Amino acid sequence: MSQFKKNIESLPSVDQLAGLEIMAVNSELPIVVIQNKPGKSGSLAVYNYLHNKFGGVTPESALCGLELFGEYTEEAKLNPGSHPNIDFLIGVINEDMEYQIKLIAK
Repeated sequence: MSQFKKNIESLPSVDQLAGLEIMAVNSELPIVVIQNKPGKSGSLAVYNYLHNKFGGVTPESALCGLELFGEYTEEAKLNPGSHPNIDFLIGVINEDMEYQIKLIAK
């Protein structure tokens, strides 16, 4: 089993979510939308965890997120654009940015 899969299994369920939106602080316009669908539910679980533990996406929480993405983080670093939700976290760290997350219930 991959490290990413193990990490996701340890996180709270996202079955109650249709998705989430990530936006700049004090903005209502989403810049990233992650839907609860096959191929995206792992990213949704990571960002949901970051929202619950840190209250949003900051450089500190982004580091945690990169750890949770496991082996995909290195793959994303080697192939920019292949994992946009990981690229976003890398950008948050590199640009020292902060974003809020809005959860969307089913």
